[in-house]
Formats: sequence, structure tokens, C-alpha cells
Amino acid sequence: MSDYAALKGKTAIVTGSNSGIGLGIARSFAAAGLDVVLNSFTDRDEDHALAKEIAAETRTKTRYIKADLSNGDEARALVEQAGACDVLVNNAGIQHVAGIDEFPAAKWDAIIAINLSSAFHTTAAALPMMRKAGWGRVINIASAHGLTASPFKSAYVAAKHGVVGMTKVVALETAEEPITANAICPGYVMTPLVESQIPDTMEKYGMDRETAIREVLLQRQPSKEFATTDQLGGTALFLCTDHAAQITGTTISVDGGWTAL
Repeated sequence: MSDYAALKGKTAIVTGSNSGIGLGIARSFAAAGLDVVLNSFTDRDEDHALAKEIAAETRTKTRYIKADLSNGDEARALVEQAGACDVLVNNAGIQHVAGIDEFPAAKWDAIIAINLSSAFHTTAAALPMMRKAGWGRVINIASAHGLTASPFKSAYVAAKHGVVGMTKVVALETAEEPITANAICPGYVMTPLVESQIPDTMEKYGMDRETAIREVLLQRQPSKEFATTDQLGGTALFLCTDHAAQITGTTISVDGGWTAL
């Protein structure tokens, strides 16, 4: 029997999942037979079309629900509107880079709200559903910056460290139940957003593509290779299997050796 057979028909909510890492995880889940709720703050035809495309490809009940995760009430409403939540992947996030003395307060508030507080609200709404179902997985997408730091990223680093800490608390509060909570900590991942940054990086430093990737974008990633969204999807999917039933309250780094330094 497939390792994923027991997951068929379970519902996974993946926040921030109409592109990038979130979409990679959502596709992996749907391919394994889970019904998936895609989410972002937009409500475009293409968002709903993407969900219908995945549903048709995988024969799952994949759908899209808009929610602005900077708003705690909307974050909780996302879970409630989904109607079920066996697997919760808190992935939504934004970034801003500036020195602390120049960091806009509004940007700090937005990053903390979306990257950290939304995970609190969705988890609080999802846990009663998981307890009623008798099974659950909370998977928080943190970052290598949940374990280490870089200059000029105060809000992001603070939020991701907070996500790791909250993950441990959820794990302890559910330790005697068939519910686990873990954080995946990616390094640099090849996403459309990262791809779009490569030409500007090449121009800024006067480098060819390969050199700009190795020496600038992947400077702190010893493997000198990007992680992929498929790899993140596979890691998240593994955490949903019975093989991972005793993995809880920890971090899994998918960072090419970044945090080994």
C-alpha cells in the first residue's frame, strides 16, 4: 500500500499557495490524493482557475479561498470556510529589507502579522478540527532565518524565529494526541520570484547568470544549488505520513547546508 494511501480524502489548507513554495506543496499534496485549499489575498479568475486545473489533474476537491492573512479574523475565517483541516501549512509570507533605524514601522507590522500572527490564528482555528477528526498535522514554513540571522531583515528574522518557537509550543500542547507540529526551514528556493531577481542581480554586479547565482544569491548556501518547490512539497508530504508520527516540535532544514556553517 502506498505511504500516502491513508492521506487520500484528507483536507490540507496551504496559505500563500497561488505561487512559489506554497503552490509546490499544494501540488504535491493534491498528487497524493489530499483535497487542497489554495489561498492568497487576491481573488482573481486565475486563482480559481489554478485550483480547478489542479482538481482536474488530480481528481481531488481542490479549491481556492481568498483571505488577507494580515487580518487575524480573516485568517481564522479561512479555516472555518474550508470546513475541515487535517493538514495546515502556514506558508504565507512577505519580506522587506532595511536597517533597523530606517525600517518602516508599517512594514514591521505587516511582516509580523502575515509571517507570524497569521500562523497563530490559523492554528488556533484548525486544532479543534484536528482534535475532532482524531488526527492532524501542522507544518509551518519557517526559513533558515528561523535558525540564524542576516543584517537588514529584522522583521523577517524575528517572525521566523517566532514561528519556530510557536511550532514547539503547539507540539508540546498536542504531544499526547495524534497531532504533530513541525517547521520546515528552507534556504534559497527556486521560485518565480527568485528567478525574476536574477537579471537585476546580473546587471548590478556585472556578472553572468551562473556567477551571479553562485556568488551573490547562493553566497550563504554551501551546496550552491537552489532547493526546489518539489523538494519542499515532498518534505511536507513526508511529515504527513505515519513514518513521521514521532517527529514533532522540531525543524527540518532544506537549505543546502546553510545552517551547518
